[in-house]
Amino acid sequence: MTQTLFESSITSLQLLGRGKVRDIYAVGDDKLLIVVTDRLSAFDVILPDPIPDKGRVLTAIADFWFGKLAHVVPSQLTGIDPETVVASDDERAQVRGRSMVVKRLKPLPIEAVARGYLIGSGWKDYQKTGQVCGIDLPAGLQLGQKLPQPVFTPATKAEMGDHDENIDYATVEKLIGAELAAKVRDITLRLYREAAAFAGVKGIIIADTKFEFGLDDTGRLYLIDEVLTPDSSRFWPASEYQVGISPPSFDKQIVRDYLETLDWDKKAPGPKLPQAIIDKTTAKYNEALARLTGASE
Repeated sequence: MTQTLFESSITSLQLLGRGKVRDIYAVGDDKLLIVVTDRLSAFDVILPDPIPDKGRVLTAIADFWFGKLAHVVPSQLTGIDPETVVASDDERAQVRGRSMVVKRLKPLPIEAVARGYLIGSGWKDYQKTGQVCGIDLPAGLQLGQKLPQPVFTPATKAEMGDHDENIDYATVEKLIGAELAAKVRDITLRLYREAAAFAGVKGIIIADTKFEFGLDDTGRLYLIDEVLTPDSSRFWPASEYQVGISPPSFDKQIVRDYLETLDWDKKAPGPKLPQAIIDKTTAKYNEALARLTGASE
């Protein structure tokens, strides 16, 4: 069991930035230390209460998928033990079980999203236009319905506090070039199909997920950031899936549902969470890890 960590304080390395969940430090000129905290954001606001175990679970799930999908695309992982790049016992305790030392790469300016089911912003787009990110879909689809085949629905990367915005494929081509756009699209869909097939055997439907990619100095493409975690994907229990409803997710949906009952404008600062909501959310993250990998500790 790792300690609960809302914010890391690694003074032996240069802090490069803090995201909604991850703190990023420089390790020399060519590597990064990514510390996955227990922070939780909802509606793009970081909430004041950490979710115990969340960082450990996210790290374990991402590490599992990076290994499982390495035959499709190389990952950012270096294999270096994070505890060897920090200086003190306190710092080693902070990174233990929740960190990765990764290659320092140039991130692509897009979120590579794959959707296999009609939900979330894709459902909203479809209701308005009959399309998702400019892709025509059959008429008459219902909420949560499985698509005829998975679709690549990219988004822009938003600044902290802003929302990602869906974009069409032509915009991706303008941003990164036609050749790289096609490569990212094809790899994204292959990663999704392989992961969805594996998770399906474990009783989990991956409704959608987002990947991030980066380039090294030679232009080689790598899978970066997190991969196929409950934070970057919608995981549904297959036993509770039915068309026309939004199934319960293995993620922070418990928190979102609670927040929707409050008189809160979805702007910072976020409200404190009841202990029961925190405990249920921790349990959901651990259940996702156990189902996918068979590991719970």
